[in-house]
Amino acid sequence: MTSPSARVPDEGSPKSAVPPCEAGGLGHPAEVNREPSSPSDRRTRVTVLVALAANLVIAVAKAVGGLLAGSPALLSEAAHSVADSLNEVFLLAALRRSRRPADSRHPFGYGKERFFWSLLAAVGIFLMGGCFSFFQGFEALGTEGSESHSGYVAGLAVLVVALLAEGGSLLRALHQVRKQGGFSTEVRDPALRTVIAEDGTAVLGVLFAITGMALHMATGQVVYEASASLAIGALLVYVAYRLGRDARDQLIGQATDEESSRRIRALLEAQPEIDSVESLLTMQLGPDSTLVAARIDLMPGLDSEEVELVAERIKRSVAHTVPEADQIFLDVTDAPTARRTAAYESGPAATGERGGT
Repeated sequence: MTSPSARVPDEGSPKSAVPPCEAGGLGHPAEVNREPSSPSDRRTRVTVLVALAANLVIAVAKAVGGLLAGSPALLSEAAHSVADSLNEVFLLAALRRSRRPADSRHPFGYGKERFFWSLLAAVGIFLMGGCFSFFQGFEALGTEGSESHSGYVAGLAVLVVALLAEGGSLLRALHQVRKQGGFSTEVRDPALRTVIAEDGTAVLGVLFAITGMALHMATGQVVYEASASLAIGALLVYVAYRLGRDARDQLIGQATDEESSRRIRALLEAQPEIDSVESLLTMQLGPDSTLVAARIDLMPGLDSEEVELVAERIKRSVAHTVPEADQIFLDVTDAPTARRTAAYESGPAATGERGGT
């Protein structure tokens, strides 16, 4: 294309109150209207509150039972529930803070608050749950327990109740995932993803603790219960690592899923006014917010007014195809110039030097 390169900023969103035919102008991200609390957020908040209530009750019961029985596995599970309760508080803070409207300091909104608080939740699982469970397991291996069977029976009863409560909370979270499309699609909400990980881990942890305590009662060997504590610790550390890695990727600017990127590129390439799509960049700004930036070469012969109308129509089409794409930027450029720029940017990277945009 022979016309000068021009940046065409976002002109609106399908979630805006402005009808598509009226969308236009430069458009500041703060002008994209969002509901203070979407139905999905309200369902997630209920799920987190259910998990919080279950974990608080279970934490007290496990702690009392563990102290009475002197059971390291039961005390490990108590620490696990305390960590989960604190993490649910983090997730509630994330749900509230992430819905704040965009402002001049954060023009793309506060959606990444969820990723930050999910990272803190992962750290909490690692420190309060995993490390304490390892401590209980190693301490049990170095001591000879003289626990009464009556205390262990009470501890096992507490764990059975905990299993039912944790299972109910997990079923609630899985039910919400199914209503949002099931596991065939990625669970975008980090708060919901964290609750599922916590409840799933809690169910497995309770099963480990029950097995360890039962074998300890049957054989008199504390090694079984100590092994259960170590297994709970290893499970928590693994879950904390996975959650922390996901939150880190999203905080530093993770692209949207490959299917959405493929659909956006296919839509752009199908437009008769676009000669070629030189580059397509995406970034998740939140569970329901995605930034899309495309460098395109238009067919020759279009004047500036036609370019503006084409860009507006293309962006509405992209937002309709991928509803979470609410920040869309098109960079109209000349293909040969874009290829030369891309080659220049990739050159230093291949030689280990600084480069790129």
